[in-house]
This record gives sequence, C-alpha cells and structure tokens, in this order.
Amino acid sequence: MNPNENLITKFYTAFSNSDAETMAKCYHPNIEFQDPAFGILKGKEVPNMWRMLISRSKGNLKIAFSNVNSEDQSGSAKWIATYNFSKTNRKVVNVIHAKFEFQDGLIIKHTDDFNVWKWTQQALGLPGYLLGWTPFLQKKIQEQSRDLLKKYQEKYS
Repeated sequence: MNPNENLITKFYTAFSNSDAETMAKCYHPNIEFQDPAFGILKGKEVPNMWRMLISRSKGNLKIAFSNVNSEDQSGSAKWIATYNFSKTNRKVVNVIHAKFEFQDGLIIKHTDDFNVWKWTQQALGLPGYLLGWTPFLQKKIQEQSRDLLKKYQEKYS
C-alpha cells in the first residue's frame, strides 16, 4: 500500500471508530470538501462536519469501506454509511464514492458522490421518492445540512 492509500485507510478506519479527531488530522488546513448533502465546505468546516455527524449519530453509525486506490496526487474509495436518519428514524444505507487529491502528505480535496434520489427515498420515504430527484428538494437538503453545521460550529468552535 502506498502512503496515500494508507492515509485513506487511516481516515476511514478512524471514521468507523467514530474518531473525528484522527479524521481531521488527515486533512490539509486548506481542505475543500464537496458532496450532495452539504455542497462545498472549506477549511475548518470540513472536520467540524464529521464531528457533528459522528456526535449526532449517537453511536448508531456503521462505516464500511473498500476499493481504496491512489496514485501520486489522487485517490478514491468506496464507503457505505448505515444509520437511522435523525428526522424520521428511517434506516439509511448510503453507498458513497469518494475521490481525493493530496498535497503535503494530506488530503486537500475530498469529493463524495452518492445517489441523492436513492438517499431521499430511504431517509424520507414517500416524499423522498416523489421529490428526491428534484433540484428543489436537493437544495433544501443542502440548506438544512449547512444550517445544522453552522449551529454546531457556533456551539462547539
């Protein structure tokens, strides 16, 4: 395994152990993160997002990862998050494809991609099935996620 694959493995092993502080140490200070739920986050927002998600899961988050690959400046992995969505208590099994870019031995860019419509169906039930594919609901999800992160950061940062 090369150093970048070791870094990705360290990141997801920490995540599976609910260790947000070790996850944060894998990131470059100028980290940029993007996913369908939060949009684009930068700098301290990124490790704070993981801290928030882990704390909100109350120990009911299972992380599995596989297909860790990397080259000199980029890498990828597949990971699966299994949890109950807090607003509906519905079980979600979210399959995520992650891409990474590296700088100075750390992750400088992290992009997670998943099927939002499939996620909304699991998390929201019928409303997710009917509206989860729409830009309206996807924008609303991002706004709510970012608002939760903002409140978390105000309280804990």
